[in-house]
Amino acid sequence: MTTNDPPPYPGEPNPSTNNPQNPPPLPSYGSTPEPPPGSYPPPPPGSYPPPPPGGYPPPAPGGYGAPPESNKKALWSMITGIISLFCCGVVLGPVAIVLSNQAKSEIAATGGAQPGAGQAKAGLILGIIGIVGWVIFLLVRLSTINA
Repeated sequence: MTTNDPPPYPGEPNPSTNNPQNPPPLPSYGSTPEPPPGSYPPPPPGSYPPPPPGGYPPPAPGGYGAPPESNKKALWSMITGIISLFCCGVVLGPVAIVLSNQAKSEIAATGGAQPGAGQAKAGLILGIIGIVGWVIFLLVRLSTINA
């Protein structure tokens, strides 16, 4: 310990015993270090089978294909139906209804293989609600202006 080093704290090892000139020996190359206390021991040698020669085998033929793409008109009927609830219901409501009916006929033509029937139904219902809601809103608004 030099004169500039602080004194050791109680319970800490004396820095003079940790000589940087004489560090503990490193494990040899390829040796397995000891696991920390409380951890699982390493598996015994030879417990795992060796990998197959030449790497992994190729995947099995077939498998799952890409999912079918949903009907775009059904998606847009639902989107316009949602928007018709908040603005321009008198204009966007009929658009949602027409797109919904077109999407239903396209889905029926594929024999139900194309998904989107639920979106088309939602677009139809939301389009009707949008039209009715905006008609009621306009009637109430006009009646309060004239009163």
